[in-house]
Amino acid sequence: MERQQVVRSMHDSPDTLLPMEGPPVLPTVARVLDLDVMRRGLPQVVAGAEHLERPVRWVHVSELPDVAGMLQGGELVLTTGIALPEDREGLARYVRELADIGAAGLVVEFGRRYFDSLPRALVHAAEQRGLPLIALRRELRFVAVTEAVHALVVNAQLEQLRISEAVHQVFNELAVEGAEPAEVVRQVARMAGAPVVLENLAHQVLAHETAGRPETELLEGWERRSRGVRSPGRTGYDPRSGWLVTAVGARGQDWGRLILVDDPRTLPDGTPHPHAMLLERGAATLALNRLVVRDRESLERQTHRTLLSGILTHALTVSEVALRATALGVPLDTRRLVGVVLRQRRGPIPAALEAQARLRDFTELAATAIRSCRLSALVGALDDEGVGVLIALGSQQDEHTALEGFAAALRKLVADGARDGASAQPVFEPVIAVGSSVGSVRDARRTLLEATQVADAALHDAPGGRAASYYRLPDVRLRGLLHLLRDDARLQTYVERELGPLLAYDAEHGGQLVQLLRIYLEQGRNKSAAADAAHLSRPSFYDRLHKVERILAVDLDQVESCLSLHVALLALDAVRR
Repeated sequence: MERQQVVRSMHDSPDTLLPMEGPPVLPTVARVLDLDVMRRGLPQVVAGAEHLERPVRWVHVSELPDVAGMLQGGELVLTTGIALPEDREGLARYVRELADIGAAGLVVEFGRRYFDSLPRALVHAAEQRGLPLIALRRELRFVAVTEAVHALVVNAQLEQLRISEAVHQVFNELAVEGAEPAEVVRQVARMAGAPVVLENLAHQVLAHETAGRPETELLEGWERRSRGVRSPGRTGYDPRSGWLVTAVGARGQDWGRLILVDDPRTLPDGTPHPHAMLLERGAATLALNRLVVRDRESLERQTHRTLLSGILTHALTVSEVALRATALGVPLDTRRLVGVVLRQRRGPIPAALEAQARLRDFTELAATAIRSCRLSALVGALDDEGVGVLIALGSQQDEHTALEGFAAALRKLVADGARDGASAQPVFEPVIAVGSSVGSVRDARRTLLEATQVADAALHDAPGGRAASYYRLPDVRLRGLLHLLRDDARLQTYVERELGPLLAYDAEHGGQLVQLLRIYLEQGRNKSAAADAAHLSRPSFYDRLHKVERILAVDLDQVESCLSLHVALLALDAVRR
């Protein structure tokens, strides 16, 4: 009995189930032979008995010896054999052409040309090519057979359309509601009955659903395992691992992959994976929802955010920004403007709603700190993780004093809120990054962008032992810059281009060539020192270094090649963190 998978729509009642989406469940040759109308003809399988599970897409009645030219594949051919070739070679050619076109089987009725048995040449050819050959020992009305089989085929296609419509409705609702990635992944896994993982281009897990399997079994060694599975197109199936993979992205730029982790299986040539459409629909919903900006801030914070966004994206003119800011009580004209970006030190990744609550609370704390210091500023969330502040300083205000006071006030509010339980946020150390001050609204974008770069870099690789309570551009260097770009697909592509073959080799062979290359470059390309640092004999180290050169097709004696690889290694560290 065929297994039927079911899925519960998240908007349906607990007792409402949807059949699983997949290709139409077409009747097989064995199923057709079991129909009452076929059994009346006393069918006998004389060849290709092991291929009776072939799906039957249609039934075609023909007496032509060159009928294969009229077929498309998947047809069950019915004939009396009256016009079949008489010679051995002609019969073999007839079977060969049917097998090549992908016919599901051949049914020959006794009574017109053949009476007790079929020609040995016909049987032998069918057995050799694996084509099911069935003899009907009693005459039948072929039209009755075609009607019965076509009804099964059409019903299967109609059922597929109904299922497809139901599945698309579920994901349309997820898209309209702006569901978080975790919810979309959870829904795909629930419908497929198998684990699903959303990863970025660096093969890092962004969201996952185990579908009842142990989490460690699903995620352990994920990057290594994922690198070993490549899809030939946007959607592809790897029978070795059992993974079904589809790209996730929009507007021509992919930013991740959605992967269904199932048990390995062998699919017939040309047969799509039963969950391919489901996975692609989930990927499309993820890509769409990433483009949707949902704002849950207070009206004041939302207005401030709109102005900050207008400055950063040039959506508002200089005069519009100045006018609206003045109307909000934050005059920017004739002021020194200082961009500040606030980030939170990362801990365990919170749930989506919790992350939104943290950002909202953090934004309000920043606004409170600004008010307590009697500063004039725009304060609003810049993205899903950070808060932007554009401070407008008067001619009598000292920049350093104002920033020190703001930093101290913010840290006190964070500590007091965590201690008193007034905030949903855990204790954390805010990262405060400051851009260079500018003298006009026209240059406000520059100070905010600089602060954003400093904040993202400092969050990753903040220098230790600093006396100041905030960070500026001189405090971050190359590692910080690479961390700033870690989510950029171009940087991830660069890492894969430079180090991909070596990472794949280590993943497949359990090697340490990437680490060996790192040691060599960190030792200033001094092979003797690198061999000692790697605890290897010099001949052994040199041999492995040559292997690195062969795999990457580079010359490690060239300074520019080594520089490019060293930057790629630092970038790899950034994207992995």
